[in-house]
Amino acid sequence: MTIRKSISAVTAAIAMTFSAAIAQAETLADALTYAYEHSGLLEQNRALLRAADEDVAVAVAATLPVINWSANAQAQEPRAQGADLIQLSAQISAELVLYDGGGNKLAIEAQKETVLATRQSLRNVEQQVLLRAVQAYMNVRRDTEFVALRENNVRLITQEFRAAQDRFDVGEVTRTDVALAEARLAAARSLLAAAQGNLARSAEEFRVAVGRGPSNPTPASPAPVSRGIADAKAFAVRNHPSILESRHAVSAAELNIQRAEAAYNPRVTLNGQVGVDGDLNDGRSIGITASGPIYQGGRLSAQVRQFMARRDATRAGLHIVRHNVEQEVGNAFSFLEVARASRQASDQQTRAATVAFRGVREEATLGARTTLDVLNAEQELLDARANTIAAQADEVVASYSLLAAMGLLTAEHLRLPVQQYDPAAYYNLVKDAPVVVSEQGQALDRVLRAIGDN
Repeated sequence: MTIRKSISAVTAAIAMTFSAAIAQAETLADALTYAYEHSGLLEQNRALLRAADEDVAVAVAATLPVINWSANAQAQEPRAQGADLIQLSAQISAELVLYDGGGNKLAIEAQKETVLATRQSLRNVEQQVLLRAVQAYMNVRRDTEFVALRENNVRLITQEFRAAQDRFDVGEVTRTDVALAEARLAAARSLLAAAQGNLARSAEEFRVAVGRGPSNPTPASPAPVSRGIADAKAFAVRNHPSILESRHAVSAAELNIQRAEAAYNPRVTLNGQVGVDGDLNDGRSIGITASGPIYQGGRLSAQVRQFMARRDATRAGLHIVRHNVEQEVGNAFSFLEVARASRQASDQQTRAATVAFRGVREEATLGARTTLDVLNAEQELLDARANTIAAQADEVVASYSLLAAMGLLTAEHLRLPVQQYDPAAYYNLVKDAPVVVSEQGQALDRVLRAIGDN
């Protein structure tokens, strides 16, 4: 009785979970679309990309004139004869870098490489979000079928248990046969409760991965993957976002070395100033200032060496990433091949087990088989069907994992019906470091308000 109450409670909880979701059945594409449009992880990394875009604007601003104002009020005692108690003054100053050995331009180029690397990082996050949604979808699909399978198993063993009791009542079987059927029925109910618990956990993972609860997921087909393993690895090395991100990081590191070396060069700035005092007497000045390092205790050379070391570390990171990507492709390809072979073998096993179960059950009605024979045959059929369900889910997940390993698990490649995020749109608004009062700055302000409202 306790087991039955537990099963009922779990079943009720799952029913509430699914009734809260959309009533109609959903496809894998539906789940992927929702995950793409509502992922907090994607939103987080898009914001990080916008922050990287702003670093370009900061670097550009260093090449533009810098204009500041200042005002001063000063009381002085004792006062000179005829002087005011409070002396007022105001001034506007401007500065423009005419020459810095190319340091500012190199900073801009380095930040652009960082932006490109961050865009690839965003692509990688997109792949992670979509792959997690695929795994969550297939887990719910698999566990839903497992629950149905276990429920059917309980019904069949219940029938066998009742049949064994009836045959015992007329003296055809012994108490042992009835006890065996009763034990199998208790085990089947326990496994049903476990399957329902697994489904409940898969539904919670689906909610986190997709952004809402599952709603009767329909069967999904494996993603089309026609490349051989050698071609898949070669494609991944050229196109995987982790590879491209590391390459841009290496380029940025090279530029940072040149920036550090440019610090040895002299710096020439154009300076101007306009001021007025409390008596409205104005003053103007303009001049050129040249400066450069003579001795800084080895700081500049240490910075150059430091950036070289970071460049070397980034290059080594690229080497590591390449091997990891190739390994992921190999693993995913192997996983897919195993899943395909397992599904085909499980299909054959299911067909044979079905024929065997029907035959054993028919023979048992004629007295040629025992209750234990029937229960064993039914268990073999159950295992075969469970293996088929698991293999089908594994094949789908493996195919999408291979796409992710190749760098192709994106909304664009999957042709999801979504408004795809354009990483260049925000960059184009800020790359020239617009001021707030400009037309471009006002457009940028509208974009930021729209992002904040979402």
